[in-house]
Amino acid sequence: MNYSSERVAIRAQAGIAESIVSITLIILNVKQGAVMRCVAFFRKILIVFIPAISILLMPYQSRAAAAASSATPATVCPALLDQQFKSLQGQAQNFCQYAGRVVVVVNTASYCGYTEQYKGLQAIYDKYKERGLVVVGFPANDFGKQEPGSNAEVADFCERTYKVKFPMIEKTSVVEATGMKVNPFYEALFKATGQRPKWNFHKYVIGRDGQTVQSFGSRVSPDSLEFIAELEKQLAVK
Repeated sequence: MNYSSERVAIRAQAGIAESIVSITLIILNVKQGAVMRCVAFFRKILIVFIPAISILLMPYQSRAAAAASSATPATVCPALLDQQFKSLQGQAQNFCQYAGRVVVVVNTASYCGYTEQYKGLQAIYDKYKERGLVVVGFPANDFGKQEPGSNAEVADFCERTYKVKFPMIEKTSVVEATGMKVNPFYEALFKATGQRPKWNFHKYVIGRDGQTVQSFGSRVSPDSLEFIAELEKQLAVK
């Protein structure tokens, strides 16, 4: 607000206050001369104090305006991440929370030759999570029936054996192998890459835009130069 418009606002406020005072005094049967003197007195008070109050409020107004101008709009959820699941502990998981981050998606199993990759997955999660990386595990019994346990058993195994801290989703099916309905998220990943998991610990890397997806077979370990290079590439995107 500039100086001239501020003065107009002050005068308008003073006019309203004068009207209220005048009406009040008339109702109280105060003589006209007294009314005019009271109105003049209140006008002087308002002209002095309203600008003073405005000046006192300026720092707060400035901070509010700065906060409003610097507010970051909510990140739009990409269609690929618009998914709802439950964790191994039964808690709701909305994948829109990962919008704007780099997401590693991996189908896991507790009794597989590649199960040791849990170590590498936890290591990259610890190393890169502050830069915007999240690893999400999908336990599945699709290959070699190597994930036979319940959700509770899988959670206990991951915590006790590998100290897994990254999100783990309840057991699912990532391919048409066990008669279970294929996870729709994995169907979307297949459409995005043209590749389905052929064994446990197949990995997809989803870029920050929620559209760029790279696929890595089970033999590509999480700490391999090839995989780390892709993570660094996607994390560098702002």
